[in-house]
Amino acid sequence: MRTAAPATGAYLLGFLGVASFSLTFPMTRVAVAELDPVFVGLGRAIVAALLALLVLQWQRAPWPTRHQVRRLVVVALGVVVGFPLLSAWAMRSVDSSHGAIIAGLLPLATAAGGAWRAKERPTLQWWLCAALGSALVLAHAFRVGDGQLGAADLALTGAVLAAAVGYTEGAMLAREMPAERVICWALIIAAPLILVVLLVYPLHWQPASLAAWGAFGYVSAFSMFLGFFAWYRGLAKGGIARISQIQLLQPFLTLLAAAFLFGELVEPGMWLFAAGVMTCVAIGRRMPAVPVNQGNTNSR
Repeated sequence: MRTAAPATGAYLLGFLGVASFSLTFPMTRVAVAELDPVFVGLGRAIVAALLALLVLQWQRAPWPTRHQVRRLVVVALGVVVGFPLLSAWAMRSVDSSHGAIIAGLLPLATAAGGAWRAKERPTLQWWLCAALGSALVLAHAFRVGDGQLGAADLALTGAVLAAAVGYTEGAMLAREMPAERVICWALIIAAPLILVVLLVYPLHWQPASLAAWGAFGYVSAFSMFLGFFAWYRGLAKGGIARISQIQLLQPFLTLLAAAFLFGELVEPGMWLFAAGVMTCVAIGRRMPAVPVNQGNTNSR
């Protein structure tokens, strides 16, 4: 059927975005092992902003409206500043596999943001699944932290919430402008402030290996830039709540990368927690969310 093609394309775009993001934690951990976490968290945005400037000039993109600029600031605070900085700081003290478990909250947070922005009413069963998945994530964090939530766990939770806000607002904007311009303009808007912070903040420099710089290059070009091209377009085409469920694959992909590409020891319990969290989110995503305005839902 002709109607199946857009949905398939949206899911493929969403998967490409998630596949790019799934290496963010392992690559960030490699980078911050030798580079200052503030530089890794914010410096990637400066590199990505330079790439964004080239794209916008090549496309001869018009300036966003004043209303769009305000919303782009929200995107920038979420995915250009909040998530990169908080996750880079957390990766100094925890494994990327641990971060993958906490990131299991991201699909729920993104879907909840989409439900709010799209004026949907998730059912009580949906929220119960969300609460159970969140409880599993907290249980894992307490187990690893000997009954306490560490500062890295709080930072990762903040990173998840920041990303969810940026994903949601960016997806809404991607219905008004080409998806790649959303992240490009967000990067351009955030770049001056980030550059000032990097110039003022006392960064700790030391000789770094090619692997550390290569990891920094990945999070700059893919995690902070190209991945959003596919991700925002997929969310805009297929619907925020629907496409966000592809993020269920992200913890598993991150764990696989951490274990087989970066040599991290992933204990069996982490796989069980990841499976439990994603099961809760998968069940929750099957629960209906009724739009307030039935005539204005994902018409494209």
